[in-house]
Parts: sequence; structure tokens; C-alpha cells
Amino acid sequence: MIERIRQIARESIEAKRAFFEANAEAVARAAEMVIASVRAGGKVLVFGNGGSAADAQHIAAELVNRLNYDHPPIPAIALTTDTSILTSIGNDSSFDNVFERQVRALGRKGDVALAISTSGNSPNVLRAVEAARKLGITTIALTGRDGGKLATLAELALVVNADSTQRIQETHITIAHILCELVEDALYGKPL
Repeated sequence: MIERIRQIARESIEAKRAFFEANAEAVARAAEMVIASVRAGGKVLVFGNGGSAADAQHIAAELVNRLNYDHPPIPAIALTTDTSILTSIGNDSSFDNVFERQVRALGRKGDVALAISTSGNSPNVLRAVEAARKLGITTIALTGRDGGKLATLAELALVVNADSTQRIQETHITIAHILCELVEDALYGKPL
């Protein structure tokens, strides 16, 4: 069991190392996209399924509340949290529409849609990104493996080239923490 723990930790570290060596510039670009949107009065819409839904909520909380220090809230909404909306759309039309309808209702040109899917092929995430693009919303994807359809649909795709969902998700939340920290620092400066 001890060796398995060490093996899992090594795999997690390696997934992150490989991603950031190849994609640091893309993460910086994602931060710049969010910063530009918020400075212009936009907001961040975050969504995904399962563990990615939890990550969406985590990211929105870091922006709205704080990460490293107190500052005015950064507008962000996790589209994974309103059970009445999610279940009514899922029941009345299709689960494939649960994020797309919310993007159409809440999103505005100049906002950022941050779509999370480890496979890159979740139909409800893809539909939401398609809707966002039609509205003039900037689209950023956190995805994995080969990126799936999401990598070609989003304006910027941050693809974690790993096969394990766990390693992909672990890297996604690291990307998210870095993204939130860069946004926080750019908008409000580091405290003295």
C-alpha cells in the first residue's frame, strides 16, 4: 500500500510537470482573457459534470470570495449549483441542455465561459460552449486525454495529456488555483 501511495503521488506530480512545461503560456493567456473580461465588466461562467462540477464550484468560490487576500469580489457563477434549474431542464427537455440554457440566460458578450470536461466530449458542456460562442462569450476549456471535441470548439483549450481521470482532475484544480491567483494579483495587486 505504501508503494502504491508513492506511485500515485509520482503520477500526479508528473502529470502536472508535463502540463506546465508545455502549457505555461496558455495558462497565462487564459488568465489574460479572464482579466480582460472582468476589467470590462464581464463575469466568469464555470461548468462541468461530476468532479468537474465540484471544480466549477471551487473555482467560482475562489473568485467571488478570495484566494490569498481580501479584495472586492470577482464575478463568477458555477452553473452546477442550482438544483431546481438543473433538474427542471433535465426533466423537461434533456440533461444535454442544463448548461446551455443557463449560458443563454446568464451570459453576455464579453463574459468568459470556463468549460471543464476530462474527456472533452460531454454533450452538455459542448452545447454550452457552442451557445457561448454564438453570444460572443470567450471560451476556455479545461480538458484531458486528447482534448476531445471540446479542444477544437473552445477558443483556448488547456489539455492535460494524461489517461487517468484522477490525474487530469488533479491537474485541472492546480491550473485553476494558478489562474485564480494570477487574476487576483492582476486585478487587485499583491497586498503589502
